[in-house]
This record gives sequence, C-alpha cells and structure tokens, in this order.
Amino acid sequence: MSGDFIKVYRTKRRFGRYIAIDFEIVEESPLRVRPRCPHFGKCGGCWWQHIKYKEQLKLKMENFERITGIRAEIKGSPKVWGFRNISNFHIENEIGFRRREAKEIVGIEECPIFSSKTGRYLKALNTFLDDEKVEARYLSVREGKFTGDVMVNLISPEEPRESFADYFPSVISVYWSINREDDSPRGEAHLLRGVKYIEEKIGDVKYLIHPNSFFQTNSYALELLLKAVENFVDGEKILDLYAGVGTFGVFLGKRGFRVDGIEINPLSVEMANKNAKLNDSNASFRAGDVRGLVIGNYDTVIVDPPRKGLKEAAELLNRSGIKHIVYISCNPKAFMLDYRNHLSKYYKIEDALLVDMFPHTSHMEAVIKLRRGT
Repeated sequence: MSGDFIKVYRTKRRFGRYIAIDFEIVEESPLRVRPRCPHFGKCGGCWWQHIKYKEQLKLKMENFERITGIRAEIKGSPKVWGFRNISNFHIENEIGFRRREAKEIVGIEECPIFSSKTGRYLKALNTFLDDEKVEARYLSVREGKFTGDVMVNLISPEEPRESFADYFPSVISVYWSINREDDSPRGEAHLLRGVKYIEEKIGDVKYLIHPNSFFQTNSYALELLLKAVENFVDGEKILDLYAGVGTFGVFLGKRGFRVDGIEINPLSVEMANKNAKLNDSNASFRAGDVRGLVIGNYDTVIVDPPRKGLKEAAELLNRSGIKHIVYISCNPKAFMLDYRNHLSKYYKIEDALLVDMFPHTSHMEAVIKLRRGT
C-alpha cells in the first residue's frame, strides 16, 4: 500500500508508539479521496474518510490478520453514507461530537454517515435550548432506515418539559431521559409524545427499539452479519448468550432454529421477547448472568460479548462440552485474549468472516466459528 510522504515536526508517545501531531503532507497517496464531511479532521467520529473505500476494507482485513493470525474475507457495507441508525450529539458549549483523543466538543452542522436530516434535528434542538434555557447533555436520534420511523431523546439532569415535543412535530417518538449520575446518553426515559418503540426491519425481521436498548448501528450491513452467523451455526438447538434485544436469536428462531437466550439486562430481555412474539420466532429469552450459568444440551452457542470480551466467562464454555461456538466480536484483541487464555484449550478456529459495520473507521465486526477438538 502506497501511503503519504510527510514531514514530521512534532510527535507524542502513546501506547509505545510515536504519533505525529505536527506535520505537513509532502506528497499525497494515490489512495486518498476527498472527505465528504466538512468536519473531517476535527470531529473524532470517523477518521478514514480520506481513504478509498476498497482500500479501507483491505486495511481492515490486514489489521485483523495481524492481530489474530486469521486470514478472513470481508463483506463491505452496502451503504457507506447515511448508514448509521443512531447518533448521540453532545451538548456543551457546542453541539456535536468529541474531537478524537480529546474532551473538546467539535460543533457540527451535518453528519453524512448518519442522516441527511441531521441539520434539521440540530436546528430544532438549538431553537428549543434558546427558547427554554434547559441544561442538557445529549440529543439521541434514532432512525429506522427501512421503516422511516424516527425517535428523538433529550438526555438532561432536569425534569421533563412537555414543550420539547413541540419542536419535533414530524417525529413519531419523542422522549426525555433524566440522567443526573454520569456522562452517558441514557437515563430514566419518559415518553413525551408518540409511540413507545420505533421499528426497524432487517430483511424479513422487525425489531422494536427503545431509547435504552442497544441495536447494531448499521442497518444496511446488519443483514450480512445475521446471515454470517446463520451460516456458521450447526444443529437446531441454539443458546444465545449476551442476547441483548434478540438481534441474532430472533433472526435464527424465524428460520427454524430453536433458540434460548440469556441476557443480564431485564429491559433487553423484555424487548427480546417482544421481538420474538412480533416475528413469530421460535426464540425465548430470560434474564440471567452468564457467570456460573450451567449450559444445557445445545448444538451451538452464540456469544456476542461486551467489547472487553468474555474473560473468565470463557471457562464456562470450556466446561460446557458444547461442540460449536459462534463468536461475534468488534474487538479482535479481546477475542484473541479469550482464545489464547481460555478457549484454545478445547476449541479450534474453523472459519471466520468480517463484516464492515463501521465504514470510515478502523473498526469491523468479526464472526468466528469455533469447533471443539476431538
């Protein structure tokens, strides 16, 4: 790969590497393209917009192989603009996103990876804040890319103001969430107007979405991820650990598999069972902690753990005797720690596929098939 030629004036050391923080480009790489976003280079949301998309995919494959030693094909996102179904806009002195590796907020007016309506949402928010003088921390906006449903949610330490809904007349779900505890885009959710849940449709499966539920951020690439998991599953009886709102379990249950799901968050369990009922899916979910869980008789276990990975919970799978594991990971380093420290005692890597859920960043989702040794 032919990169830029640069002249470096100043560096800083981070994680054992030197990063250029003051430099000039002497000769541009032929792999460069003009970034679409006017905030590129300031906003920390996506930092690969200046690289041709095919080259982004090659870089992701190379990075994954370098970290894991696994050579895997990558499926590109069907859309690389307007693909995000959620954005959480910080509200401080500016409204926007954090600068990369800094606390400073970069004010934005548009976001081409999220929505063509970003400007409208932010204009309505600005007008409300000017009119009402409210302290707020985030505006969270969700769009159903295949349904057209939109949900807005203001996260604030103050009590809800009914007037907020008036500033978003065309939105079908308007929430106000109270958060006095931490800097996160969630809180005690209060529905001000409209429907309690919005819907997203991925292929033939509908998913209900609540302000405090997690849903994969790229609606267009999600079907590729779901099909990759389906292709790696063996047998008929499936255990879905870290089931969330049933993203994988409901999809599989609609395709003839028998799915049991375990999830620690009670709200997510409620949502998962609603999604199963909505889709007439042969899947059922219950609340539980995977630590100390006794795994019964299943053909395949699906795990989509937090970014930090399974850690000690991987020993649960070792003790289970389950023959097949499908491991979904957005963090290849965490997967390799789980594999080297735990799973490699009993399991071998049989196959892997990458899905680019996050264009214009270094991140990707990996679906890895593990088979118990004989």
